[in-house]
Amino acid sequence: MTRARKLVGRICFVGAGPGDPGLLTKRALDALSSASQVYYDRSLPEPLLSAVREQLGEDVICRPAEGSPSDVAKQLIAHAKDGDRPVRLIGGDIYPHAAIVTEVRAVSEAKVPFDSVPGVSHAAAVAAYAGMPPADYRALVEVDDVNTLDPATLAAAVGRGTLVLTVDSGDLGAVRDVLLSGAVDGTTPVAVTGDVTGETQHTATSTVDTFVEAALGFAGRVVLTIGAGVHERDVLGWWENRPLYGWKVLVPRTKEQAGVMSERLRAYGAIPCEVPTIAVEPPRTPAQMERAVKGLVDGRYAWIVFTSVNAVRAIRERFEEHGLDSRSFGGVKIACIGEATAEAVRSFGIEPELVPSGPQSSEGLLDEFPPHDPVLDLVGRVLLPRADIATEILAAGLVDRGWEIDDVTAYRTVRAAPPPADIRDAIKSGGFDAVLFTSSSTVRNLVGIAGKPHARTVVAVIGPATAETAREFGLRVDAQPEHSTVPDLVEALAEYASELKRRLAEAPVKTRRGAKVQGPTALRFR
Repeated sequence: MTRARKLVGRICFVGAGPGDPGLLTKRALDALSSASQVYYDRSLPEPLLSAVREQLGEDVICRPAEGSPSDVAKQLIAHAKDGDRPVRLIGGDIYPHAAIVTEVRAVSEAKVPFDSVPGVSHAAAVAAYAGMPPADYRALVEVDDVNTLDPATLAAAVGRGTLVLTVDSGDLGAVRDVLLSGAVDGTTPVAVTGDVTGETQHTATSTVDTFVEAALGFAGRVVLTIGAGVHERDVLGWWENRPLYGWKVLVPRTKEQAGVMSERLRAYGAIPCEVPTIAVEPPRTPAQMERAVKGLVDGRYAWIVFTSVNAVRAIRERFEEHGLDSRSFGGVKIACIGEATAEAVRSFGIEPELVPSGPQSSEGLLDEFPPHDPVLDLVGRVLLPRADIATEILAAGLVDRGWEIDDVTAYRTVRAAPPPADIRDAIKSGGFDAVLFTSSSTVRNLVGIAGKPHARTVVAVIGPATAETAREFGLRVDAQPEHSTVPDLVEALAEYASELKRRLAEAPVKTRRGAKVQGPTALRFR
């Protein structure tokens, strides 16, 4: 009997891009999703590694590549010969790195099958994100060993327009010497970009003579843009010019709730920090909710009014426990206090009949809610599933309009545990540039578990009731949207930041000693 030959696995070399997780290609994500092991460069930033880990199976080992290129290649080959599918994850693109070429050559010589997935290089990313395109892509140079640089070749590239070099920050002095020895003019403009496409990407503009000093504090791989293309930065650069770029923003919401807000903040350049202030728990007794669900099925209610996403989730979970679906809402009209709540209802396959066109609050909903008509409304009862700490404004307003209501506790909100000490210290000392409050309870609970935000922290609130609570706690309200939705709240903060930057550019503020101050602090203490 012939024993079946063990199949050899396949190694995949994957360019992960410069740092922004959004630049991972679909091919890269596919390779990661089927990987058995992942060996990554230590230089990869944590946000990118977090995105990578989300693609991996629970049992996949993800570890840094250790040792020489030949050592790494031996590990990859051993896994492949065991029938596995190891992935070698590289920062930027693959082949500009001499060490990676050595690894690929060793795999090829071992007759082990492999794939190569290209990634966006650091230099190409700076051209797009920082807005400094080279004259041609022959001028994009990845430097592993500065001793291999030819002064005449570099000078010729600068003479054609723009040269882009990716180097280690520790080699900047050697690169300057090579440029000057090639007779590149010392006044030629140079831009140094670090943490390429990351949350703290920063570009320092200088000249060939002085760029080493301008780049003090930069670490890891940096990109040098040398020549005429540097002047394009003010027009074509967008990553560092976003309104909230570099702002640390406190998001006092649970991870489940904070997703949309944090995503929008990142799109504007902010660095969100999610701190749960509220934990959502089921009601102490399920009896009320059981009766409410039975009433919905039996036609007891003319309307159901949802005041939050949590209320929608609570009803939906109860429905699913009983094997019910959206058809059980047949004949019941649905009102939602705001667009976020309406979206949660739509995800259940239902279009709400009423969402306030004006203020998205209890008052705004009451302004548009129809009064009970004893002749036309055969059923005169409204179901109001809410939190245990909800205000009485909405319930009282519905009664005033002639409706009977069943005010049901759908969920309880309890104060979350305090955040770590470093977060508490940052909140109280001004370590956050802004905080976004989405309800009065987030204000009360944040102050309760972590203390009051520092006076220099910009405060943005979702609506009038939240603004009133913030002021009760002595907070200055800087931004409030016209419509009480999360996207509008983030937009309001971005508009505030843009206005702040404009005013700073036009009117520097003098300190008590007469020195001029420019920065967010200058206008926050008018």
